Amino acid sequence: MERIVYERMAQHDTSHWWYRARREVLADYLKRWGGLPRDARILEIGCGTGHNLPMLARFGKVDAIEIDETAGAMAAERLGKPVGTAPLPELGDVPRGAYDLIAVLDVVEHVADDVAALRAMAQCLKPGGKILITVPAHQWMWSAHDTVNHHQRRYSKKTLKAALRAAGLRWRKLGYFNSLLFPAAVAARLAGKLTGKDDSDDSPPPAPLNAAFERIFRLERHALGRIPFPPGLSLIVLASPSG
Repeated sequence: MERIVYERMAQHDTSHWWYRARREVLADYLKRWGGLPRDARILEIGCGTGHNLPMLARFGKVDAIEIDETAGAMAAERLGKPVGTAPLPELGDVPRGAYDLIAVLDVVEHVADDVAALRAMAQCLKPGGKILITVPAHQWMWSAHDTVNHHQRRYSKKTLKAALRAAGLRWRKLGYFNSLLFPAAVAARLAGKLTGKDDSDDSPPPAPLNAAFERIFRLERHALGRIPFPPGLSLIVLASPSG
């Protein structure tokens, strides 16, 4: 990702509605469907500034990887120990067969060979381990945001399933989320394209709107995985090796 993305993440990851609500949505999803053992060993790949690490630490002992040096230093401060730098797709110095959960939260879309990356992650799981994956949805929603974040693609359910299948993974609870705000996001995205103001500024909106968006997004934590959601901004899945 470009430097400005990490700078904005560092500035807003504790205040922006998207970061705040998504952490709670993911925590409830993991609590309900993760089936993790007590004191699970967890690895977050592409942890950025480390804003998800305290949430993941509710479920066990957390390690992290971040290839950007500045963001990794921030993450290490939050984690209280060094953060690894092994890149995808190889994950060269990550121990195999070591983790109960690997979290890749809006990461796989950055990797040219997503299938190879998923295969490498699977090799790092303990028997019965799982990969928690979130990715941006709908290729037709491609915008300047995707470009500045160096995305390779956005996913549909079909393309995500195809990548998982090719990597030898099975899946459960695959579906959309961030669906309640999807109509507003589509309208904003289309308006930007029509007016030529398709920018990548991820700064939070004014405080009342920021709080309202957070409340709306957080509502999804009660139902995610329990009922199929309509199309949303993202896809989520728990995947595990087929063998």
